[in-house]
Order: sequence, then C-alpha cells, then structure tokens
Amino acid sequence: MTNLTGKTALVTGSTSGIGLAVAAELAKAGARIALHSLPGDENADRAVAEIMAAGAPDAQFFGADVSDVGAIQTLMTQVEAFGPVDILVNNAGVQFTAGITDMPEERWDWIIAINLSACFHTMKAVLPGMEKRGFGRVINIASVHGLVASKEKVPYVAAKHGLVGMSKVVALEYANKGDAAKGAITVNCIGPGWTETPLIEDQIRAAADKAGGDREKGVAALLSEKQPSERLTRTADLGALAAFLCSDAAQNITGVTIPVDGGWTAQ
Repeated sequence: MTNLTGKTALVTGSTSGIGLAVAAELAKAGARIALHSLPGDENADRAVAEIMAAGAPDAQFFGADVSDVGAIQTLMTQVEAFGPVDILVNNAGVQFTAGITDMPEERWDWIIAINLSACFHTMKAVLPGMEKRGFGRVINIASVHGLVASKEKVPYVAAKHGLVGMSKVVALEYANKGDAAKGAITVNCIGPGWTETPLIEDQIRAAADKAGGDREKGVAALLSEKQPSERLTRTADLGALAAFLCSDAAQNITGVTIPVDGGWTAQ
C-alpha cells in the first residue's frame, strides 16, 4: 500500500469528480491535502470534510481562478505555507465544443489558460522545492484527447496534446534529479476516457431514455462509438492509479501518459 505520511498534495479542481476522488485516495495513503477550486465554491466545505473522513491528517481549501497567472502565484504561495508541495495533481479543466470557425476566440484563450498554461505555472512553482527535498510527484490529468482527436474540440485537444508533450519535457529535465533513496521526482499524465462524473450525467440520462430507461444499455450505446469496453471508468479507479504513481514502486515511471479509456486509444 502506498504510504504518503508526511507528504503534502495539491490537487487542483478537486471539490468534485475526478479531482475529489484523487484527493480521497491520496488522503487514504496519509497525505495532507490542499483542495482547490474557484473562490466561493459551494462544495468546498463538504469536500474538506470528505477528505478528512478519508484519512487525511489535515485538509484545507484554497480558492483561485487558475486562468489568471497572478491568482496562480498567490495560490501557490498560500499552499506552500500550508505545507511544501510534495505531490502536484493538475486536474482543473474546462471544455467548450464547436467547430473551428464557430469557436469564439475567448473560449480558445480560456481553455488553453486553464488546461495547459496553469499546469506550466504550477509545475514551475513546485519543482525547485521537490528537487531540494529529494522527492516529488507531478500527475497531470490529461485526457484520451491528449493522444487522439475528436471533432469540435480544437482548443481542448490542443491543450491536452500540449500537456502530454510538456509533461514529457519536464520528466526528462527532472529524470535524474531528486534523491533516489527518497523516491526521486517523476512527472506523468493520466488520460481518462469516458468517466462517471456529474458532468456527463445528463448525457447518460438521455441515452438511458432512448434505451427504454435501461441505464446500462444507455451507457453502452453512448460509449460504443469510442470506448470499446462500453463501461464508464470510475473516478476511484483514477484516484487509485494516481496514488500508485506516488508510490516507491513507481519511482522509475516517468514521462508517460497512461490511458484509462476502455480500449479507446488501442483502436
């Protein structure tokens, strides 16, 4: 079992969905958790309570709009005061779909800022401290769209492909830094496909209605075009993978993107 006692983890976008599940698994392993979302997130108090109940020795919420560089810098200063960041999980992300000619320029800027640029700024902030302490884990939640494309997702696919590439570069730069005896420093991506989160519940419900109210048949129909398993990934599974990547057993896994996509990228 992964033991993260004495470690501090920052998980961005972590008051619900994948981010909260990742934070919960890291908490179970003994890490102190810095939760993050937009300022005033109504789920913040509930998320902190859930993470404490999962086993975190301490948990605190930090609000920041990571589309703003100044806000990111303030966030990182505040989190470092809570505890030097040993584990960084970049999960915050946004989406907007439209064909390229219909894509508003401001949506391109917004998606690139949150899904890509924010990850650059947070990594740049924490890596020197990780190197000094000898241990560090960076896990960037990319997407299956960091490896393959879909229509009407120009900025999202560009950002996720960029995140995969950026993670490879940083992994190479830090591959022989840190202290091997302490676990060294690794940088990896997780690439989820269709995942069971509140964000897709409306789509699932609509698909189930078309299948006569059968949710499982609706999910299979919804996923059939892309995800051969026809099963949704559970957020807890992604959390367990993130926890493994933080373990000593993963000390030589770096620079990779692990798809969790039911065979999507195997096609």
